[in-house]
Amino acid sequence: MRTGYLSSLVFALLTSLSISANAAPAPKAETGASTATQEVAPKPQAVKVDLNKADAATLQRDLVGIGEAKAQEIVAYRDMNGPFAAVDELLEVKGIGKAILDKNRERLVVN
Repeated sequence: MRTGYLSSLVFALLTSLSISANAAPAPKAETGASTATQEVAPKPQAVKVDLNKADAATLQRDLVGIGEAKAQEIVAYRDMNGPFAAVDELLEVKGIGKAILDKNRERLVVN
């Protein structure tokens, strides 16, 4: 008789724990709708560098793959040959290849 009473108590205890665990409200996960309402900051516009006006420091800072030496070469080429007529003329500068030009084409202008 004791065994039956003890089993009933254990069963009742486990049942009440199970019910309370299932009845507890689940934490709310953030839905995709809440992230859709957040405003997305626009990507900053790429800086446009004028090959005919930029100094060596500007070229070095704003162009990819252009260090101090290449920036000075660009300025020296411009001083010796006059202003650039087209962005593709940058290939004539010592140390500037097609890969560097392609990486920077969207950043370059000639005015």
